[in-house]
Amino acid sequence: MKNFKHFAVAFSMLLVAVLLTAGQAMAQGDAMNSVKQAMKAGSAKDLSRSFGNMVEITLDGSEATSYSSTQAEFVMKNFFSKNAPVDFSVNHNGTSDKGQLYAIGTYTSKGGSYTVLIRMKSSGDKYLIHSMNFIKD
Repeated sequence: MKNFKHFAVAFSMLLVAVLLTAGQAMAQGDAMNSVKQAMKAGSAKDLSRSFGNMVEITLDGSEATSYSSTQAEFVMKNFFSKNAPVDFSVNHNGTSDKGQLYAIGTYTSKGGSYTVLIRMKSSGDKYLIHSMNFIKD
């Protein structure tokens, strides 16, 4: 009977860990999926919903600049207006050792394509963008 109690406690703890991990994985997938859709549509407004308080943006080799989420929305709106989207695809994504999400993708516009690196940090119960790098191919 004592072994059964130990087994039940261990099984319960394992079940809770699995459910928490699954919930976090779903939040990660949802966060990156909404970013992907916003990039594909060229919607700075939708993309800004995934911004943290401050976002570091690097455009085509320029210096990385930190913007408030409102400023970053205007920077991306300007970028999308000059580089209207044709497509955006994620080539690789994952999680760093520190728990940050990242995605490497290709943003295709009428004027060319960019390799994009997006990094997201956990903020409460969701992931928010803290940096975006656009490198012209």
